[in-house]
Amino acid sequence: MTIINSMITTVTQKNMVTIPAEVGRQYGIRPGFRLDWLPVAGTDEILVRVIPDRQELARRLLGAGRQYSPDRDAVQELIAERTADD
Repeated sequence: MTIINSMITTVTQKNMVTIPAEVGRQYGIRPGFRLDWLPVAGTDEILVRVIPDRQELARRLLGAGRQYSPDRDAVQELIAERTADD
């Protein structure tokens, strides 16, 4: 793990933490995103993973299954690709 830049924040009395603006911009963190806090066993470290909102997840998945479309004949495409390679 490589640490790029250390930034210190303060925990409030209600256990709230402000995400530094630079970190929010770099990772695209917006209101509604969730954070997954992962304590590292045997250390005093915590990893934080950004969980995007559902709209962002849907955008990332949009079109991901096109290659498996029932309108395509994958066998014929493979035959044509191998014929072209020869």
